[in-house]
Amino acid sequence: MPAGRAARTCALLALCLLGSGAQDFGPTRFICTSVPVDADMCAASVAAGGAEELRSNVLQLRETVLQQKETILSQKETIRELTTKLGRCESQSTLDAGAGEARTGGGRKQPGSGKNTMGDLSRPPAAETLSQLGQTLQSLKTRLENLEQYSRLNSSSQTNSLKDLLQSKIDDLERQVLSRVNTLEEGKGGPKNDTEERVKIESALTSLHQRISELEKGQKDNRPGDKFQLTFPLRTNYMYAKVKKSLPEMYAFTVCMWLKSSAAPGVGTPFSYAVPGQANELVLIEWGNNPMEILINDKVAKLPFVINDGKWHHICITWTTRDGVWEAYQDGTQGGNGENLAPYHPIKPQGVLVLGQEQDTLGGGFDATQAFVGELAHFNIWDRKLTPGEVYNLATCSTKALSGNVIAWSESHIEIYGGATKWTFEACRQIN
Repeated sequence: MPAGRAARTCALLALCLLGSGAQDFGPTRFICTSVPVDADMCAASVAAGGAEELRSNVLQLRETVLQQKETILSQKETIRELTTKLGRCESQSTLDAGAGEARTGGGRKQPGSGKNTMGDLSRPPAAETLSQLGQTLQSLKTRLENLEQYSRLNSSSQTNSLKDLLQSKIDDLERQVLSRVNTLEEGKGGPKNDTEERVKIESALTSLHQRISELEKGQKDNRPGDKFQLTFPLRTNYMYAKVKKSLPEMYAFTVCMWLKSSAAPGVGTPFSYAVPGQANELVLIEWGNNPMEILINDKVAKLPFVINDGKWHHICITWTTRDGVWEAYQDGTQGGNGENLAPYHPIKPQGVLVLGQEQDTLGGGFDATQAFVGELAHFNIWDRKLTPGEVYNLATCSTKALSGNVIAWSESHIEIYGGATKWTFEACRQIN
């Protein structure tokens, strides 16, 4: 190749490289080719492939550089966007942390924020707490009135002295509650004082529950084992009763009970039966503004019950696995029926039967928002479908009324927890 042509080729290559280098393509890279020490670099390049091949390589390199520049610009835009989002998150975290420090007890969960609130129920506002304490005091007063009536019929100096002592303690608690209300109205209460006052009052109430329960135990020998009721005065996740027996495998059942409640919205969960792997094996629940429902193996049927009027009502639900047929009775009268409720699914055995709470785990996982508030008595279960006549006998307290052949209402079958109360009761007094 003539020297002039080689020089022109080298000059063209230099101009191309300089032209491409004049633009900002971001990071660059050098490509080195080994040549003899005494060789002419331009001549070596031309000899290796000729001008056309060299031009093609340069253009290809330029295209690669352009693609890399586009990739880098895209990555820079992504980085800017992520940096902006991270800044927002950090500023929000700072605001939340500041708000948490300004609040007292801000780390506690709110009721209903999670199903499993066992032992983690948030404290309600002071005014609501005082209202609940007032309800509990009223419940204790009612129990004392029952004991007073009993003591008149069964004179005992020990019973009378205990009754007077408990009445005195209740009067003291009422004065404490009234004093606390006045303090709140004057705006003098502080978070620390609220907590100390609440702990004192709750401790006193727990002591009263225990003393009254001991006093009521003295009546057991003088009454039939089924003449009692359970009372759940507050919507909590720790008041409940547990039936000592489990259920057998059942292909049909009837469950009946007396209920009294004025809770709104929803009376809660009168009972729930959970088995391993299925927390909603058999549940009766009225939650929020929904109608009362029966759940079998997590399948649902809506029931026509209206019972939150503060009066005693007798309810029964019958069911058979064949076609999932069910019937609902209130106060001895059938009010609804249906089918296809968990058809051909037998009720499983070896579960946990709880009164007053809905289970999210076997024997626990209670949610205060689903707790039953009110009174419950004569809870019975049969492993067959009762006839309309048999249901009517139960609702009218007939001498022909049957007791459950699977679960019969008896004090020896029930364990109570968390301040749920139990005392003498006979449902039939309400209708006779």
